[in-house]
Amino acid sequence: MCAAAIDRGHLLTEQANPNSEALDQLSSLELVDLFNQEDAKTLAAIAQAREPLARAIDLAAAALAQGGRLFYIGAGTSGRLGVLDASECPPTFCTDPELVQGIIAGGPPALLRSSEALEDRAEDGAAAMAERSVGDRDLVVGITAGGTTPYVQGALIEAARRGAKTVFLACVPIDQVPPPSGSVDVDLRLLVGPEILAGSTRLKSGTVTKMALNILSTGAMVKLGKVYGNRMVDVSVTNSKLRDRAVRMVRDLASLNRAEAEDLLDRSGNRVKTALLMHWAGVDRPQAEQFLTQGGGQLRQAVTLAQSASSPA
Repeated sequence: MCAAAIDRGHLLTEQANPNSEALDQLSSLELVDLFNQEDAKTLAAIAQAREPLARAIDLAAAALAQGGRLFYIGAGTSGRLGVLDASECPPTFCTDPELVQGIIAGGPPALLRSSEALEDRAEDGAAAMAERSVGDRDLVVGITAGGTTPYVQGALIEAARRGAKTVFLACVPIDQVPPPSGSVDVDLRLLVGPEILAGSTRLKSGTVTKMALNILSTGAMVKLGKVYGNRMVDVSVTNSKLRDRAVRMVRDLASLNRAEAEDLLDRSGNRVKTALLMHWAGVDRPQAEQFLTQGGGQLRQAVTLAQSASSPA
């Protein structure tokens, strides 16, 4: 049985878009043009939310640096987007799968089959925090386009009770839906306006959420030393495409030919940062790994340490 219906017609995400009132009468080309015009609003929404998004990056980096975890939690499209972003971190940044986790109402089956009815259970969101032993070193990002999802609100309240930092991500203004009382460190609002298809938050709201999560996770990984310049130097070399990318990074950054880069990457154990440090500092793999550990995984810091170690007293 469905929960009692609550009138949510006042929510920005539920309102009808005046620009698409004739949606069912448009040609295919007109549909594309309208979507393009409306999707441009996602860029403005990110720009308006730049400060809270930056604070969320800092919280995520701090949590991960102290051995904590980053959790995304949501239902429906919001949950799927969180799971997607989390699943892309291990191959891109060579992170442990436990480090960034996506939680969706209904669990893995909900990724393939709609389980939106489960979003009405706040106690399930709270239970998800308890099951993962969320604590004071973790960050929990609750994702809910309309802001009212009980599953997400329950999770954030429980996460805050356990001492975790929290981010509330919604696509409605605060005067329509305030964050869960006393349980949010960052209130992140991505205001893209009513959807072309009224209430279908997999559209602009989903797009802007994906953009925000891209920025959040990538920004945190940059601060953790997973990036050198604009290269993903902690890439996990797990297939031929990623092997090629790693070889090209070593080739370009170390000014080597491809054969030399491949040999150096082999000797480093397929770790780009290790390979570069070995080359730049003239050290072997164990020494490079030691300097990287001492430098907190930051390649620039490890280079400085290696150079200092080799300098005459």
